[in-house]
Amino acid sequence: MTELSELTYALDTFYFLICGVLVMWMAAGFSMLEAGMVRSKNTAEILTKNIALFAIACTMYLLVGYYIMYSSAGGGFLPNLGFLIGSENTLDAITSGDEDAPYYSMRSDFFFQVVFVATAMSIVSGAVAERMKLWAFLAFAVVMTGVIYPISGYWTWGGGWLDAAGYSDYAGSGIVHMAGAAAALAGVLVLGPRKGKYGKDGAIYAIPGANMPLATLGTFILWMGWFGFNGGSELKMSDGISANNVAQVFVNTNAAAAGGVITALILAKLWFRKADLTMALNGALAGLVAITAEPLAPSALGATLIGAVGGAIVVAAIVSLDKLKLDDPVGAISVHGVVGIWGVLVVPLSNADASFGAQIIGIIGIFAWVFAASLAVWLVLKAIMGIRVSEEEEYEGVDIAECGLEAYPEFSASKK
Repeated sequence: MTELSELTYALDTFYFLICGVLVMWMAAGFSMLEAGMVRSKNTAEILTKNIALFAIACTMYLLVGYYIMYSSAGGGFLPNLGFLIGSENTLDAITSGDEDAPYYSMRSDFFFQVVFVATAMSIVSGAVAERMKLWAFLAFAVVMTGVIYPISGYWTWGGGWLDAAGYSDYAGSGIVHMAGAAAALAGVLVLGPRKGKYGKDGAIYAIPGANMPLATLGTFILWMGWFGFNGGSELKMSDGISANNVAQVFVNTNAAAAGGVITALILAKLWFRKADLTMALNGALAGLVAITAEPLAPSALGATLIGAVGGAIVVAAIVSLDKLKLDDPVGAISVHGVVGIWGVLVVPLSNADASFGAQIIGIIGIFAWVFAASLAVWLVLKAIMGIRVSEEEEYEGVDIAECGLEAYPEFSASKK
Protein backbone atom coordinates (compact mmCIF):
# COMPACT_ATOMS: atom_id res chain seq x y z
CA MET A 1 0.00 0.00 0.00
CA THR A 2 2.87 2.34 0.82
CA GLU A 3 4.58 1.60 -2.51
CA LEU A 4 1.31 2.29 -4.34
CA SER A 5 0.91 5.60 -2.49
CA GLU A 6 4.43 6.63 -3.42
CA LEU A 7 3.83 5.67 -7.04
CA THR A 8 0.60 7.69 -7.33
CA TYR A 9 2.34 10.61 -5.59
CA ALA A 10 5.13 10.47 -8.14
CA LEU A 11 2.74 10.18 -11.10
CA ASP A 12 0.52 13.06 -10.00
CA THR A 13 3.54 15.24 -9.27
CA PHE A 14 5.03 14.46 -12.67
CA TYR A 15 1.72 15.15 -14.42
CA PHE A 16 1.37 18.46 -12.60
CA LEU A 17 4.88 19.51 -13.61
CA ILE A 18 4.45 18.55 -17.27
CA CYS A 19 1.18 20.47 -17.45
CA GLY A 20 2.97 23.43 -15.89
CA VAL A 21 5.61 23.21 -18.60
CA LEU A 22 2.86 23.28 -21.25
CA VAL A 23 1.38 26.39 -19.65
CA MET A 24 4.83 27.97 -19.50
CA TRP A 25 5.09 27.28 -23.25
CA MET A 26 2.05 29.53 -23.66
CA ALA A 27 4.40 32.43 -22.89
CA ALA A 28 6.06 31.67 -26.20
CA GLY A 29 2.63 31.59 -27.82
CA PHE A 30 1.69 35.00 -26.49
CA SER A 31 5.08 36.35 -27.58
CA MET A 32 4.73 35.08 -31.15
CA LEU A 33 1.08 36.09 -31.44
CA GLU A 34 1.73 39.62 -30.24
CA ALA A 35 4.92 39.98 -32.28
CA GLY A 36 2.97 39.02 -35.37
CA MET A 37 0.06 41.36 -34.65
CA VAL A 38 2.11 44.53 -34.11
CA ARG A 39 4.08 46.52 -36.67
CA SER A 40 7.67 45.50 -37.30
CA LYS A 41 9.02 48.68 -35.65
CA ASN A 42 7.57 47.54 -32.30
CA THR A 43 8.51 43.85 -32.37
CA ALA A 44 11.64 43.81 -30.20
CA GLU A 45 9.93 45.82 -27.48
CA ILE A 46 6.92 43.53 -27.24
CA LEU A 47 9.18 40.49 -27.07
CA THR A 48 11.14 42.19 -24.29
CA LYS A 49 7.89 42.81 -22.43
CA ASN A 50 6.88 39.17 -22.69
CA ILE A 51 10.07 37.62 -21.40
CA ALA A 52 10.43 40.28 -18.68
CA LEU A 53 6.83 39.93 -17.46
CA PHE A 54 7.27 36.18 -17.17
CA ALA A 55 10.35 36.63 -15.00
CA ILE A 56 8.64 39.28 -12.88
CA ALA A 57 5.54 37.12 -12.43
CA CYS A 58 7.63 34.16 -11.29
CA THR A 59 9.59 36.27 -8.81
CA MET A 60 6.68 38.26 -7.36
CA TYR A 61 4.53 35.16 -6.95
CA LEU A 62 7.43 33.49 -5.18
CA LEU A 63 7.95 36.41 -2.83
CA VAL A 64 4.38 37.38 -1.92
CA GLY A 65 1.75 36.23 -4.42
CA TYR A 66 1.53 32.58 -3.47
CA TYR A 67 1.21 33.48 0.20
CA ILE A 68 -1.60 35.94 -0.48
CA MET A 69 -3.49 33.53 -2.71
CA TYR A 70 -3.14 30.56 -0.39
CA SER A 71 -2.73 32.32 2.95
CA SER A 72 -4.92 29.71 4.64
CA ALA A 73 -1.96 27.37 4.19
CA GLY A 74 -0.51 29.35 7.09
CA GLY A 75 2.93 30.05 8.45
CA GLY A 76 4.76 33.33 8.36
CA PHE A 77 4.82 36.22 5.94
CA LEU A 78 6.83 34.38 3.29
CA PRO A 79 5.88 30.70 3.72
CA ASN A 80 6.68 29.94 0.12
CA LEU A 81 10.36 30.50 0.82
CA GLY A 82 10.02 27.97 3.60
CA PHE A 83 8.72 25.20 1.36
CA LEU A 84 11.11 26.00 -1.48
CA ILE A 85 14.24 25.95 0.70
CA GLY A 86 15.40 22.61 2.02
CA SER A 87 13.67 19.26 1.73
CA GLU A 88 9.96 18.77 1.25
CA ASN A 89 8.14 16.93 4.03
CA THR A 90 5.08 15.75 2.13
CA LEU A 91 6.63 12.37 1.37
CA ASP A 92 6.91 11.64 5.09
CA ALA A 93 3.13 11.95 5.37
CA ILE A 94 2.69 9.66 2.37
CA THR A 95 4.88 6.89 3.77
CA SER A 96 3.27 7.13 7.21
CA GLY A 97 -0.20 6.51 5.74
CA ASP A 98 -1.59 9.90 6.78
CA GLU A 99 -5.07 10.23 5.22
CA ASP A 100 -4.66 14.00 4.92
CA ALA A 101 -1.35 13.73 3.09
CA PRO A 102 -1.11 15.66 -0.20
CA TYR A 103 -1.06 13.53 -3.34
CA TYR A 104 1.49 15.68 -5.17
CA SER A 105 4.52 17.79 -4.30
CA MET A 106 3.84 21.30 -3.01
CA ARG A 107 6.62 22.51 -5.27
CA SER A 108 4.74 21.17 -8.29
CA ASP A 109 1.65 23.03 -7.10
CA PHE A 110 3.62 26.26 -6.84
CA PHE A 111 5.12 25.77 -10.30
CA PHE A 112 1.71 25.12 -11.85
CA GLN A 113 0.20 28.16 -10.15
CA VAL A 114 3.01 30.55 -11.03
CA VAL A 115 2.70 29.99 -14.77
CA PHE A 116 -1.00 30.84 -14.51
CA VAL A 117 -0.07 34.23 -13.03
CA ALA A 118 2.21 34.90 -15.97
CA THR A 119 -0.61 34.02 -18.36
CA ALA A 120 -2.88 36.63 -16.79
CA MET A 121 -0.19 39.29 -17.15
CA SER A 122 0.53 38.32 -20.75
CA ILE A 123 -3.02 39.30 -21.65
CA VAL A 124 -2.25 42.90 -20.69
CA SER A 125 0.84 43.07 -22.89
CA GLY A 126 -0.91 42.85 -26.25
CA ALA A 127 -3.70 45.26 -25.40
CA VAL A 128 -1.35 48.15 -24.58
CA ALA A 129 1.14 47.40 -27.36
CA GLU A 130 2.87 49.96 -29.58
CA ARG A 131 2.48 53.03 -27.36
CA MET A 132 3.23 52.18 -23.70
CA LYS A 133 6.55 52.80 -21.96
CA LEU A 134 8.33 49.55 -21.24
CA TRP A 135 9.26 50.34 -17.65
CA ALA A 136 5.78 51.60 -16.78
CA PHE A 137 4.42 48.28 -18.03
CA LEU A 138 6.95 46.30 -16.00
CA ALA A 139 6.17 48.35 -12.89
CA PHE A 140 2.51 47.46 -13.32
CA ALA A 141 3.47 43.80 -13.75
CA VAL A 142 5.05 43.85 -10.29
CA VAL A 143 1.79 44.93 -8.66
CA MET A 144 -0.49 42.81 -10.85
CA THR A 145 1.36 39.54 -10.30
CA GLY A 146 2.34 40.18 -6.70
CA VAL A 147 -0.91 41.60 -5.29
CA ILE A 148 -3.88 42.19 -7.59
CA TYR A 149 -4.21 38.74 -9.15
CA PRO A 150 -3.39 36.82 -5.94
CA ILE A 151 -6.13 38.60 -3.97
CA SER A 152 -8.94 37.65 -6.36
CA GLY A 153 -7.26 34.26 -6.69
CA TYR A 154 -7.56 33.83 -2.94
CA TRP A 155 -11.28 34.68 -3.12
CA THR A 156 -11.77 31.75 -5.49
CA TRP A 157 -9.14 29.01 -5.66
CA GLY A 158 -7.69 30.00 -2.29
CA GLY A 159 -10.92 29.21 -0.44
CA GLY A 160 -12.15 32.79 0.00
CA TRP A 161 -15.63 34.30 -0.12
CA LEU A 162 -16.35 33.59 -3.79
CA ASP A 163 -15.50 29.94 -3.28
CA ALA A 164 -17.86 29.87 -0.30
CA ALA A 165 -20.57 31.51 -2.44
CA GLY A 166 -20.39 28.62 -4.88
CA TYR A 167 -18.51 30.30 -7.73
CA SER A 168 -17.30 27.63 -10.17
CA ASP A 169 -14.35 28.18 -12.53
CA TYR A 170 -12.49 24.97 -13.33
CA ALA A 171 -9.36 26.43 -14.94
CA GLY A 172 -9.92 30.18 -14.88
CA SER A 173 -12.10 31.76 -17.60
CA GLY A 174 -12.85 34.43 -15.02
CA ILE A 175 -10.07 34.03 -12.47
CA VAL A 176 -7.25 34.23 -15.03
CA HIS A 177 -8.57 35.42 -18.38
CA MET A 178 -11.22 37.95 -17.42
CA ALA A 179 -8.91 39.27 -14.70
CA GLY A 180 -6.14 39.86 -17.22
CA ALA A 181 -8.60 41.56 -19.57
CA ALA A 182 -9.92 43.81 -16.78
CA ALA A 183 -6.38 44.99 -16.06
CA ALA A 184 -5.82 45.50 -19.79
CA LEU A 185 -9.04 47.52 -20.16
CA ALA A 186 -8.01 49.85 -17.36
CA GLY A 187 -4.65 50.37 -19.03
CA VAL A 188 -6.17 51.04 -22.45
CA LEU A 189 -8.55 53.64 -20.98
CA VAL A 190 -5.71 55.54 -19.31
CA LEU A 191 -3.31 55.10 -22.23
CA GLY A 192 -5.54 56.04 -25.15
CA PRO A 193 -5.44 54.70 -28.73
CA ARG A 194 -2.49 54.57 -31.10
CA LYS A 195 -1.92 57.59 -33.31
CA GLY A 196 -3.76 57.22 -36.59
CA LYS A 197 -6.11 54.51 -35.40
CA TYR A 198 -9.22 56.69 -35.26
CA GLY A 199 -10.14 59.72 -37.35
CA LYS A 200 -11.86 62.85 -36.07
CA ASP A 201 -14.93 61.99 -38.14
CA GLY A 202 -15.31 58.66 -36.36
CA ALA A 203 -13.49 56.68 -39.04
CA ILE A 204 -11.61 53.56 -37.98
CA TYR A 205 -8.34 52.81 -39.73
CA ALA A 206 -6.85 49.34 -39.73
CA ILE A 207 -3.25 49.00 -38.54
CA PRO A 208 -2.18 45.58 -39.86
CA GLY A 209 0.29 43.41 -38.01
CA ALA A 210 3.67 42.75 -39.57
CA ASN A 211 3.85 38.96 -39.51
CA MET A 212 0.78 36.76 -39.90
CA PRO A 213 2.79 33.50 -40.06
CA LEU A 214 4.23 34.37 -36.64
CA ALA A 215 0.78 35.21 -35.26
CA THR A 216 -0.55 31.89 -36.55
CA LEU A 217 2.36 30.00 -34.99
CA GLY A 218 1.67 31.77 -31.70
CA THR A 219 -1.98 30.72 -31.83
CA PHE A 220 -1.08 27.07 -32.40
CA ILE A 221 1.42 27.22 -29.51
CA LEU A 222 -1.30 28.64 -27.26
CA TRP A 223 -3.73 25.96 -28.43
CA MET A 224 -1.18 23.29 -27.51
CA GLY A 225 -0.34 24.90 -24.17
CA TRP A 226 -4.01 25.06 -23.26
CA PHE A 227 -4.08 21.27 -22.85
CA GLY A 228 -1.81 21.80 -19.86
CA PHE A 229 -3.82 24.80 -18.71
CA ASN A 230 -7.12 22.90 -18.59
CA GLY A 231 -5.85 19.35 -18.26
CA GLY A 232 -3.57 20.15 -15.36
CA SER A 233 -6.47 21.76 -13.51
CA GLU A 234 -7.88 18.28 -12.90
CA LEU A 235 -4.93 18.16 -10.42
CA LYS A 236 -4.69 14.38 -10.54
CA MET A 237 -4.57 11.49 -13.01
CA SER A 238 -3.16 8.47 -11.13
CA ASP A 239 -6.53 6.73 -10.78
CA GLY A 240 -9.04 5.59 -13.40
CA ILE A 241 -11.65 8.29 -12.81
CA SER A 242 -9.10 11.11 -12.90
CA ALA A 243 -7.47 9.71 -16.02
CA ASN A 244 -10.82 9.58 -17.79
CA ASN A 245 -11.54 13.13 -16.66
CA VAL A 246 -8.24 14.36 -18.07
CA ALA A 247 -9.02 12.71 -21.40
CA GLN A 248 -12.44 14.37 -21.49
CA VAL A 249 -10.89 17.75 -20.68
CA PHE A 250 -8.37 17.38 -23.51
CA VAL A 251 -11.08 16.40 -26.01
CA ASN A 252 -13.37 19.25 -24.95
CA THR A 253 -10.58 21.82 -25.00
CA ASN A 254 -9.66 20.86 -28.55
CA ALA A 255 -13.29 20.73 -29.68
CA ALA A 256 -14.06 24.20 -28.31
CA ALA A 257 -11.09 25.74 -30.09
CA ALA A 258 -12.15 24.15 -33.36
CA GLY A 259 -15.69 25.41 -32.93
CA GLY A 260 -14.39 28.90 -32.28
CA VAL A 261 -12.30 28.95 -35.45
CA ILE A 262 -15.10 27.72 -37.71
CA THR A 263 -17.69 30.16 -36.40
CA ALA A 264 -15.36 33.18 -36.41
CA LEU A 265 -14.24 32.42 -39.95
CA ILE A 266 -17.78 32.00 -41.27
CA LEU A 267 -18.99 35.13 -39.49
CA ALA A 268 -16.05 37.14 -40.83
CA LYS A 269 -16.85 35.99 -44.38
CA LEU A 270 -20.52 36.96 -43.98
CA TRP A 271 -19.76 40.27 -42.26
CA PHE A 272 -16.63 41.50 -44.04
CA ARG A 273 -16.90 39.44 -47.26
CA LYS A 274 -13.41 38.11 -46.52
CA ALA A 275 -12.03 35.12 -44.63
CA ASP A 276 -10.16 37.24 -42.09
CA LEU A 277 -7.20 35.29 -40.67
CA THR A 278 -6.96 37.47 -37.56
CA MET A 279 -10.58 36.70 -36.73
CA ALA A 280 -9.94 32.98 -37.20
CA LEU A 281 -6.96 33.15 -34.85
CA ASN A 282 -8.94 35.03 -32.24
CA GLY A 283 -11.81 32.57 -32.79
CA ALA A 284 -9.53 29.72 -31.74
CA LEU A 285 -8.46 31.57 -28.61
CA ALA A 286 -12.05 32.55 -27.87
CA GLY A 287 -13.12 28.92 -28.01
CA LEU A 288 -10.33 28.00 -25.63
CA VAL A 289 -11.21 30.78 -23.18
CA ALA A 290 -14.90 29.87 -23.33
CA ILE A 291 -14.38 26.22 -22.36
CA THR A 292 -11.80 26.94 -19.64
CA ALA A 293 -14.39 27.59 -16.92
CA GLU A 294 -15.86 24.08 -17.34
CA PRO A 295 -13.97 21.76 -19.70
CA LEU A 296 -15.02 18.53 -17.96
CA ALA A 297 -18.81 18.46 -17.65
CA PRO A 298 -19.97 19.11 -21.26
CA SER A 299 -19.98 16.48 -24.00
CA ALA A 300 -17.56 16.99 -26.87
CA LEU A 301 -20.42 18.33 -29.00
CA GLY A 302 -21.46 20.64 -26.17
CA ALA A 303 -17.89 21.92 -25.91
CA THR A 304 -17.84 22.56 -29.65
CA LEU A 305 -21.01 24.65 -29.35
CA ILE A 306 -19.64 26.58 -26.36
CA GLY A 307 -16.51 27.37 -28.34
CA ALA A 308 -18.55 28.26 -31.41
CA VAL A 309 -20.55 30.84 -29.47
CA GLY A 310 -17.26 32.20 -28.14
CA GLY A 311 -16.00 32.54 -31.70
CA ALA A 312 -19.07 34.53 -32.69
CA ILE A 313 -18.86 36.71 -29.60
CA VAL A 314 -15.23 37.62 -30.17
CA VAL A 315 -15.83 38.89 -33.71
CA ALA A 316 -18.71 41.08 -32.52
CA ALA A 317 -16.71 42.27 -29.50
CA ILE A 318 -13.66 43.29 -31.54
CA VAL A 319 -15.84 45.34 -33.89
CA SER A 320 -17.77 46.89 -30.99
CA LEU A 321 -14.68 47.90 -29.02
CA ASP A 322 -13.27 49.54 -32.14
CA LYS A 323 -16.46 51.58 -32.49
CA LEU A 324 -16.01 52.65 -28.86
CA LYS A 325 -12.45 53.73 -29.75
CA LEU A 326 -10.89 51.25 -27.37
CA ASP A 327 -7.70 50.39 -29.22
CA ASP A 328 -6.59 46.81 -28.58
CA PRO A 329 -4.02 45.73 -31.22
CA VAL A 330 -4.42 41.99 -30.61
CA GLY A 331 -8.05 41.76 -29.48
CA ALA A 332 -7.05 40.62 -25.99
CA ILE A 333 -9.90 42.36 -24.15
CA SER A 334 -12.46 40.78 -26.47
CA VAL A 335 -10.92 37.30 -26.39
CA HIS A 336 -10.12 37.02 -22.71
CA GLY A 337 -12.61 39.47 -21.19
CA VAL A 338 -15.86 39.37 -23.13
CA VAL A 339 -15.56 35.68 -23.98
CA GLY A 340 -14.25 34.96 -20.48
CA ILE A 341 -17.57 36.24 -19.13
CA TRP A 342 -19.41 33.94 -21.54
CA GLY A 343 -17.33 31.00 -20.35
CA VAL A 344 -18.18 31.67 -16.71
CA LEU A 345 -21.87 32.20 -17.41
CA VAL A 346 -22.33 28.98 -19.40
CA VAL A 347 -20.99 26.70 -16.63
CA PRO A 348 -24.40 25.98 -14.99
CA LEU A 349 -25.75 24.61 -18.29
CA SER A 350 -23.51 21.56 -17.96
CA ASN A 351 -22.54 21.54 -14.27
CA ALA A 352 -25.51 21.01 -11.99
CA ASP A 353 -23.48 22.08 -8.94
CA ALA A 354 -23.04 25.62 -10.32
CA SER A 355 -25.63 28.39 -10.22
CA PHE A 356 -26.09 31.47 -12.39
CA GLY A 357 -26.32 33.65 -9.27
CA ALA A 358 -22.93 32.57 -7.96
CA GLN A 359 -21.36 32.90 -11.40
CA ILE A 360 -22.66 36.45 -11.81
CA ILE A 361 -21.42 37.39 -8.35
CA GLY A 362 -18.01 35.98 -9.28
CA ILE A 363 -17.87 37.94 -12.53
CA ILE A 364 -18.78 41.20 -10.82
CA GLY A 365 -16.46 40.61 -7.87
CA ILE A 366 -13.38 39.66 -9.90
CA PHE A 367 -13.88 42.29 -12.58
CA ALA A 368 -14.62 45.12 -10.14
CA TRP A 369 -11.57 44.37 -8.00
CA VAL A 370 -9.06 43.87 -10.80
CA PHE A 371 -10.32 46.79 -12.88
CA ALA A 372 -10.47 49.26 -9.97
CA ALA A 373 -7.10 48.22 -8.53
CA SER A 374 -5.46 48.26 -11.96
CA LEU A 375 -6.94 51.65 -12.82
CA ALA A 376 -5.53 53.08 -9.61
CA VAL A 377 -2.08 51.67 -10.34
CA TRP A 378 -2.10 52.91 -13.95
CA LEU A 379 -3.08 56.41 -12.80
CA VAL A 380 -0.35 56.47 -10.18
CA LEU A 381 2.22 55.34 -12.72
CA LYS A 382 1.00 57.96 -15.17
CA ALA A 383 1.44 60.68 -12.54
CA ILE A 384 4.85 59.49 -11.37
CA MET A 385 6.66 58.34 -14.50
CA GLY A 386 4.25 58.62 -17.41
CA ILE A 387 3.01 55.55 -19.21
CA ARG A 388 2.99 56.62 -22.87
CA VAL A 389 5.94 57.18 -25.16
CA SER A 390 6.25 60.48 -27.00
CA GLU A 391 4.49 61.01 -30.32
CA GLU A 392 7.85 61.00 -32.12
CA GLU A 393 8.90 57.73 -30.45
CA GLU A 394 5.59 56.15 -31.33
CA TYR A 395 5.98 57.22 -34.96
CA GLU A 396 9.52 55.88 -35.20
CA GLY A 397 8.72 52.73 -33.27
CA VAL A 398 9.29 51.83 -29.65
CA ASP A 399 12.01 49.29 -30.52
CA ILE A 400 14.68 51.97 -30.86
CA ALA A 401 13.29 54.25 -28.14
CA GLU A 402 12.89 51.55 -25.49
CA CYS A 403 15.29 48.77 -26.48
CA GLY A 404 17.91 50.42 -28.66
CA LEU A 405 17.60 47.78 -31.37
CA GLU A 406 15.22 46.58 -34.05
CA ALA A 407 13.82 43.12 -34.65
CA TYR A 408 14.25 43.48 -38.42
CA PRO A 409 17.11 45.98 -38.93
CA GLU A 410 17.79 44.92 -42.52
CA PHE A 411 14.31 46.09 -43.53
CA SER A 412 14.49 49.39 -41.71
CA ALA A 413 14.40 52.62 -43.68
CA SER A 414 15.75 54.62 -40.75
CA LYS A 415 19.22 56.11 -40.84
CA LYS A 416 22.01 54.22 -39.13
